[in-house]
Amino acid sequence: MTKLTNIMRKITAVLLMFISMQIHAQQETDSLSFDLEQYQKALDSINKTFTYQRGEVVLGDGLAILNVPEGFKFLDGEQSKRVLSDLWGNPPSEPIGLLFPEDMTPMHDDFTYAVEIEYAEEGYIEDDEAEDLDYDDLLEEMQEDAITGNPERTELGYPTIELVGWASPPYYDQENKKLHWAKELKFEDYDVNTLNYNIRVLGRKGYLNLNAIGDITMLDTFNKDRDNILQSVEFSPGNRYSDFNPDIDKVAAYGIGGLIAGKILAKVGFFAVILKFWKFIAIGAVAMFGGFRKKLFGGKKDA
Repeated sequence: MTKLTNIMRKITAVLLMFISMQIHAQQETDSLSFDLEQYQKALDSINKTFTYQRGEVVLGDGLAILNVPEGFKFLDGEQSKRVLSDLWGNPPSEPIGLLFPEDMTPMHDDFTYAVEIEYAEEGYIEDDEAEDLDYDDLLEEMQEDAITGNPERTELGYPTIELVGWASPPYYDQENKKLHWAKELKFEDYDVNTLNYNIRVLGRKGYLNLNAIGDITMLDTFNKDRDNILQSVEFSPGNRYSDFNPDIDKVAAYGIGGLIAGKILAKVGFFAVILKFWKFIAIGAVAMFGGFRKKLFGGKKDA
């Protein structure tokens, strides 16, 4: 078992145990009281620790340029790692950053969605097959993969996944080398399905991965924002798809179809947990990072 798997198991166990405790606490409302004012102050205190960028942002040591869309703000990689791992309980990762709607914060009570930006240096992805792909066949393959992977997800402590279908079918912009699609996912015991919106920007040695996750009810909202997000990021000169040099550059082992059919990331499970139990997790994060002097829960059961 790999070190990352061990870490994921530990994080999962702690997160699920915390959720279980908070659900139990909620069910015992007659014996608990909560200082909402103190909670809100701590929440605001955490949110004020973040410094956002707007306008033009250089990504990944000159790898690409992000022109932060109007109505959005950008959180850099180091701060994003804190959000994703420390506050949201995801496995360790190396994000380039997070893109938030202007009115959204990592610890927002009515959290909608954020876009995680990563870079995968897996080689130049040949796109010759793009026009010939049968996305219905590809969907069936992905649905079978999701079912096949569920026993392992259960063993690691994640909820099982059913890939319901395309929330938005794959579309490849041949001219600009940008690919996007959305999946509708159903997680075990979740009442509302999850939206997983994927954007890939192809480059010389790999691709930028822009991944947005929210409830399926956010589809219309994200569709309104999608084009601005798609247009906001470009590889810098020397890193562009057109800069590929077959004599020295690596070619990826898969094409457009393989990129779309890539295994469902384990972290999607964590994002889904955030959406379902957001306030419980926020309470826990406040307790960890807010410096409370008082206990979050207090009081005694009435006689």
